[in-house]
Amino acid sequence: MLLLGGYGYGNILRLHSRSSVGFDRLFSLLENAQRDRSSSDWPPDDIVKTGDDSYRISIAVAGFAEGDLDITFQTNLLTVTGKKQDFPSEAYLHRGIAGRPFEHRFELADHVRVSGAGLSNDLLTIDLVREIPEALKPRTISIQRGSALGRPDAAPQIEAQGAA
Repeated sequence: MLLLGGYGYGNILRLHSRSSVGFDRLFSLLENAQRDRSSSDWPPDDIVKTGDDSYRISIAVAGFAEGDLDITFQTNLLTVTGKKQDFPSEAYLHRGIAGRPFEHRFELADHVRVSGAGLSNDLLTIDLVREIPEALKPRTISIQRGSALGRPDAAPQIEAQGAA
């Protein structure tokens, strides 16, 4: 699914190539994304709008340490991968915390950048900010009267110096 729109309401992310999150349709798209996702989408993640032009992605990474996680951003593609270190000397009697490798890909819209990331209480958080260049932002054009518009009834007057 791809959302089209101007710079005010364009895509922010496209999750797993199946759904989009945009400023104007954030909550309905998130609901649809949750319905469309299969149980193989592990670990679970959330996307939260934290401000007018900012978002936060949270991924539940229980059992993964900082060294097990990798975040890369290149040409509008944010990739989060996780791979736990093997500990062959440990003999688990029960292993309920999944430690299988994973990769999440998020396609970010133009002018969206990653502003930071953190790991706390087994949640990896990635902060995103949309920064539209000044040249692409909407501008207000003032309306002027008279000669400024170049109308024939408001022809510019030429002043001539009088001869002495």
